[in-house]
Amino acid sequence: GCVLVVSVIEQLAQWHNSTVKAAVERLCNYIPGKYQIIRHMLCCIDREVNADVVCHSLKLCKQDPGQPLCHLYRPPKASIVFYFLPLQKIFTGFSSVCAFPLLANLCEKIKYVIRNKLPFEDFDGDKFSTFPTLRGYHWRGRDCNDENITVYPGRRPDNWDVKSDSNCNGIWGVDPKDGIPYEEKFCKGAGSQGVVLLGDSAGAHFHIPPEWMTVTQMSAKSFANLPMAFTDELDWPQFSEITGFLNSTIGGWTDSLYLRLRRRNRCNHRDLQNISQNGILARNQLLDNPAIVIYATIGNDVCNGNRDTLAHMTTPKEMLSNVVQALRYLDSRLPNGSHVILTGLVDGRFLWDNLHDRYHPLGQLNKDITYSQLYSFLDCLQVRSLAVAYEPILPLSPLLKPLSLCQVSPCSGWLTPNETLRNLTSERALQLSNVLKEIARSEKFANFDIFYMDFPLRQTAEEWRKMGGEPWQLIEPVDGFHPSQIAAALGTSITWQKALQEWPQVLGKENPFNDQIEAIFKDQGGH
Repeated sequence: GCVLVVSVIEQLAQWHNSTVKAAVERLCNYIPGKYQIIRHMLCCIDREVNADVVCHSLKLCKQDPGQPLCHLYRPPKASIVFYFLPLQKIFTGFSSVCAFPLLANLCEKIKYVIRNKLPFEDFDGDKFSTFPTLRGYHWRGRDCNDENITVYPGRRPDNWDVKSDSNCNGIWGVDPKDGIPYEEKFCKGAGSQGVVLLGDSAGAHFHIPPEWMTVTQMSAKSFANLPMAFTDELDWPQFSEITGFLNSTIGGWTDSLYLRLRRRNRCNHRDLQNISQNGILARNQLLDNPAIVIYATIGNDVCNGNRDTLAHMTTPKEMLSNVVQALRYLDSRLPNGSHVILTGLVDGRFLWDNLHDRYHPLGQLNKDITYSQLYSFLDCLQVRSLAVAYEPILPLSPLLKPLSLCQVSPCSGWLTPNETLRNLTSERALQLSNVLKEIARSEKFANFDIFYMDFPLRQTAEEWRKMGGEPWQLIEPVDGFHPSQIAAALGTSITWQKALQEWPQVLGKENPFNDQIEAIFKDQGGH
């Protein structure tokens, strides 16, 4: 984080031909007030000294004995390092941004949400919220009555919602022409169902806006979404491939399984849950509608923060046990008539092949940082932490592992110049995908049927080429790892077409009353 901020400040000074002080003031004017902690770095930055030197001098970065010196830029001369040594004592206390009073409350809120994976604002405790971020309605359908635990998206209507909207799909009341409740008239027998994602950071749609670090395009407008992004953990589920429901503001366009199911049956409005990076499924087997569940942990089982990454990857035997256990849990929670789609792991060699020699956004001004350098920097960085292992989506206590050094790299098996390691990582990913495929073929469950599909990376790349695009545009530009907004939207189209052709029963039928529902909303000034 320090290297990022200092790099931006130095490049702002270069681009605008100004002093470092003026560049800091410029950046501070761009950023919303409560986030202006960068002023504290002002006296430590010199245009002649790179960000690695500054951040090591502040002790925000350090070199442990016996460990390599981690650097994003070319190592500087030793004399420059000593120039900064007197500053170390001054800034030793700045190692945690949460120590700043203006950020303390925000940090506590974010820690709570990250720890519990439940909405920060949920007055009735039904796991649905009227607040967008902090695991609110960007992640699960918006609650329409946060003071009544029996009112939430996805439930079957209470007495056909004659008096109020118990399932938050906006359809309630009685047609004065014939006395029939609207919910009964439009939604009875329509096969209403929700969509649930059990996923990882890709499913949560992790994204760091490139305009935050591209000084040639930077303005106050660039940081307008910073508070929302931080309180959503730098995830953008509202634009994601499975549960996206808002028009994208981060490039590309939004096309999601939820939006397509909603267009197919307007009664499905708001019935979505994005349970990524662990969380609790909010589904009542007796009271709620069935759901389509997408199980998509596309990289976590082969990506880890260990030096001997291959030894810490999930084995096929572990994969079988973990996934079957998760499916048995789902069988105890999902209403009858639900569907589960297992998604195979991605072939992450696509990342290195298409990005390693391209310039990262931080390197575009001076042509000095490639993705290969970024990957090496992240692979070098380590954090000493208590490793926590979770079973996917199961409400179990975490399994604590001994204190250990973990790499910061999101996937050292793929983000590496070692071609042999990249190939071995993909080989294990294929083995685990085959386990999922066999589970879908052989396992049976009482309350849902189960299907398998490969992660559609190859088809997505082919489709994007036909549209005149380049493969690297399918990858998030800042982290060089996650699928981009374009990849998410194209992936939805491919998944939908496969479902239409091979499992039409999963998508349900077209609701013939969709136009009438929308017309009534329009007449009443509805939302």
